[in-house]
Amino acid sequence: MSSLPRRVKCEAKAFTSEDDEPPSFLNLTSESEEEEEEEWEPKSKIAKRPRLPKKSEAKPKKAAVPQTAVAKKRVKKEAMIKEEMDMSLPIAPAEENTMQLLKPKEEDANSTRKTLNQKPEVPKKRKINSFQVKNLKSSKCDEKPSTSVPIEGNLVKHEKSEDFAFDEPPLKKIKSTTNPEGKPVKNLGGKIKEEFEMNWDIVQALSEITNVEPWVCANLIRLFQEENTIPFIARYRKELINNLEADALREVQQALEELRTVAKKTHMAIQKLKKEGKLSESLLTALLNCRTLEELDHVTTPYKTGSKGTKAQRARQLGLEPAALSLLQNPMELNLFSYVRQNTAGLKTIQEVEAGVQHILADIFAKDKDTLDFIRKLCQQRYIYIQSALAKVSSKSGNEKDINKFQLYHEFSCNIKNIQHHQILAINRGENLKILTVKVNIPDGVKNEFCWWCVNERWRPKQFLKPEFMRILRNSVEDAYKRLIYPLLCREFRSKLTSDAEKESVMMFGRNLRQLLLTSPVRGRTLMGVDPGYRHGCKLAIISPTSQILHTDVVYLHSGQGFREAEKIKRLLLQFNCSTVVIGNGTACRETEAYFADLIMKKYFAPLDVVYCIVSEAGASIYSVSPEAAKEMPDLDPNLRSAVSIARRVQDPLAELVKIEPKHIGVGMYQHDVSQTLLKATLDSVVQECVSFVGIDINICSEILLRHIAGLNANRAKNIIEWREKNGPFINREQLKEVKGLGPKSFQQCAGFIRFNQEYIKTFCSNRKTELGSHALSDKAGPQGKKKSKPTPSASRQPNPLDQTCIHPESYNIAMRFLSLIGGTTNDIGKPDMQQKVNAVTQKEGLESTAKRLNTTVHTLQLIIDGLTEPEGFDIRTDFDKPDFKRSIVCFEDLSVGTILTGKVENATPFGVFVDIGVGKSGLIPVRNITEAKLSKVKRRKSLGLGPGERVEVKVLNVDIPRLRITLDLIRVL
Repeated sequence: MSSLPRRVKCEAKAFTSEDDEPPSFLNLTSESEEEEEEEWEPKSKIAKRPRLPKKSEAKPKKAAVPQTAVAKKRVKKEAMIKEEMDMSLPIAPAEENTMQLLKPKEEDANSTRKTLNQKPEVPKKRKINSFQVKNLKSSKCDEKPSTSVPIEGNLVKHEKSEDFAFDEPPLKKIKSTTNPEGKPVKNLGGKIKEEFEMNWDIVQALSEITNVEPWVCANLIRLFQEENTIPFIARYRKELINNLEADALREVQQALEELRTVAKKTHMAIQKLKKEGKLSESLLTALLNCRTLEELDHVTTPYKTGSKGTKAQRARQLGLEPAALSLLQNPMELNLFSYVRQNTAGLKTIQEVEAGVQHILADIFAKDKDTLDFIRKLCQQRYIYIQSALAKVSSKSGNEKDINKFQLYHEFSCNIKNIQHHQILAINRGENLKILTVKVNIPDGVKNEFCWWCVNERWRPKQFLKPEFMRILRNSVEDAYKRLIYPLLCREFRSKLTSDAEKESVMMFGRNLRQLLLTSPVRGRTLMGVDPGYRHGCKLAIISPTSQILHTDVVYLHSGQGFREAEKIKRLLLQFNCSTVVIGNGTACRETEAYFADLIMKKYFAPLDVVYCIVSEAGASIYSVSPEAAKEMPDLDPNLRSAVSIARRVQDPLAELVKIEPKHIGVGMYQHDVSQTLLKATLDSVVQECVSFVGIDINICSEILLRHIAGLNANRAKNIIEWREKNGPFINREQLKEVKGLGPKSFQQCAGFIRFNQEYIKTFCSNRKTELGSHALSDKAGPQGKKKSKPTPSASRQPNPLDQTCIHPESYNIAMRFLSLIGGTTNDIGKPDMQQKVNAVTQKEGLESTAKRLNTTVHTLQLIIDGLTEPEGFDIRTDFDKPDFKRSIVCFEDLSVGTILTGKVENATPFGVFVDIGVGKSGLIPVRNITEAKLSKVKRRKSLGLGPGERVEVKVLNVDIPRLRITLDLIRVL
């Protein structure tokens, strides 16, 4: 599809926009006119450099191909598409080194597979061109899902790995287009072509960055190119990705975008330098070797427009480059006195000539790939440490409160290999506030060994050097290290540390957000939401078990009217039979909690057994004044809307929290200091992942929830709602294809995550048949030609029981054959009898034998079994933690060392976990106290540690009353 390249191009552009520039220390010049060491400055001090102008680069390869050859290729491509429908993706490499393309079983059952020798050109056409606007006609394949199912023999590498974070079945299936019985590629089909070619292979580079197998990286590149979403890949393409979790997929996707951004910027720089006449063969090689933006900046800085030129450039302009090259290659014939010009500035004396040669040599050394690789490898073997100290300016005129926040970093030193991510972010923040000064220290031993290696190994002259020339060579190496290479290394270390810390912060935010969104809903209860306050009172909202607003009110509990307001609250609770109170954790939360706890302990609300819980109200105020809230609750005051939102956060956390921008939920760390583009992309992906894996009922869900399903967006969600209002409820998944703007690719991505309540559908269909029957009797005397137009749509609108499962429509054929094999019917889905029938067959034959018999994969079969055996209305969130309901309160003064309490995790960070133990101040469990033995087996398997919403049992280790700090030890996870 032509929309694929545009989408990828736009994403890459978003990551390289001016609003999301890399840290300012990446933009510092590699050379300075001063001999002093360059210092890394905070982002706020450096003005943003204008972006390189876009150049329309010529494509000689495309122009060189004759038009007739292009036409032949297109005709051949169309014929191949018609014949094979789609090309399978490569999966795990097998023992053999040959690649086989296995053709889908479409024409007939006896059709033979085509090997690589028969179709050598097929894999070459599947190029990964993320920024290419034209995609030839491969979009015909992209319109349909692609299938990967092995046949005889074990072509797929099955590895036991950690399951996804939602307690999903460990084995998932891979499927694709109209043909469920497609075949996989046995191993990788060579190098993947990118539009912007570099001197490194993108698959290998991606594998080195992410520590993911190359064959998995190649598959992911193709899957992302075909516009597959992360939830779809994580559930329905597991064998192509070696069972990677969604977090790992996001990491690979981000690394891929970064590599493509470097390649794109590199080629933009090449075009610009070529146009300006500054591009040389050595410079081109140096540019094409760049893998990071720091390396690219190091190489291109001296050539940027508007620069006054480096020392090496000015020396070259004076004509000293031949002398510098001659010193390395043919020093016996070099005579520096011949370059002296009395009337030319910079060449008046032999000392100026020697300095110019030295600057050129230093520039050559600092841009040589082997030299940089050696110094980087040398640094990896040595003790490189980062230091921070209190800035002299801040110690005199700074805010004492702000200075004390960074007390730990006033005299701080740590090895860059051991420093924690939160420490890097704290140091960077202190530096931006001009409270701290930061420096990277590289030991002198590195410099000494590097200089010896350069003089005696890498840049050793081919002939004997005179003493004065040897002095120039040594000075050049030292100058290159001090003035060029050392600042580059410092910037690289700072950049790498900051980048890793930001990524970890964003990933931690994503994990916390997922844990919060998947909090188990509290269904079947009437709830009272309380938004606490002082002057403006506490806002109340009572909602029904179906989230309908029953009553709203305002009570003033903290202005001397507490007893009178208690009567009103009791009357409301009894009137609506409400026994659960939800209190927001904002202003006056502690006092409001004490108020309700006191009334509950006195049994004031008898005969009701009232309990209460505390819930985060982060983002509730922002949502209450948003257009979505005004549209949903037009007649309600914004202050009362927040109380409704607080109650609904307990009733259905996912449906309510998706209405709020993720970064306002407040479960992150240093979220304002990290890349906002990366943060938004990651959090939006996590929300999409959660909503998709939970699934939605297409006939009752809101438009806001619907737009977060994989493959859908705001426009498609709006079109679905409009179709539903116009035509009535959806009967089956196939009807989604009738929605405007929802094409085959969107249907493929979203279909498996959309559910249908079968009882509701059956009732609707029976009522519809009754209406159709009455219309048929009344129209009996009418024209006979119109009677035949009714059965066609009604026949296509028959409910399909498989639509209530997680089975993808592309697998329905296999699911029906499996039902026939076990002797079951679609009416048995979700019933205990189905589990017994499945167990009888799988225990007798085994999953692998059964999958081979059905001509599918174990992953596909496991997914089908899960879908058929899960009870109706199954919700993966039932295994996650529910809110902690309480009847009494504990005061801060009641705490003592050794006290054992239960609490709920509020936030997780790399240095520890904050737990709400009900005393108005969260306690901290240091990360050293969270051991594997204390976590549940489920959590160890998911490798998630502790996350927001989990209930834990803790022991108080220390209580610092003046500072209101509580240190806890984890006993166990409840």
